[in-house]
Amino acid sequence: MEGKSPGPVLLYDGDCGLCNAVVRRLLRHDRRGVLMFAPLQGRTAQEFLRGRGLNTGDFDSLVFVADLSREDSPYWLRSAGALSACMEIGGFHRRIARVLRLLPSSWLDVVYRLVARSRYRLFGRYRPTPLPRPEWARRILD
Repeated sequence: MEGKSPGPVLLYDGDCGLCNAVVRRLLRHDRRGVLMFAPLQGRTAQEFLRGRGLNTGDFDSLVFVADLSREDSPYWLRSAGALSACMEIGGFHRRIARVLRLLPSSWLDVVYRLVARSRYRLFGRYRPTPLPRPEWARRILD
């Protein structure tokens, strides 16, 4: 991952309306501005997935990467990835993530998969719109 931005990155379904709404929420609440984002369909995410032997066509799962610039960086999928991203931005999101981590991950993943399976029907496909804050654009990787 040489040449990639260091630090935590959330890989998400770039075509999903819900996923893009969540990304905008995380951008708004990440006061330190450390969390980066990359659509699973993009070059950055595809390179990461290939390098880890993960399915490059599975857009039903998000991936949280602790530090994209490190080849040996740990990563988490589905609900564990979502909770890790919440822990990273801190504040209220961290408190909620701590409570949810008390539940078995298998339960959380069942809920995650149910939402993932019906996300297009419930929330539609993402229609690109300008970001509310232009400085957020530097945090979205290709």
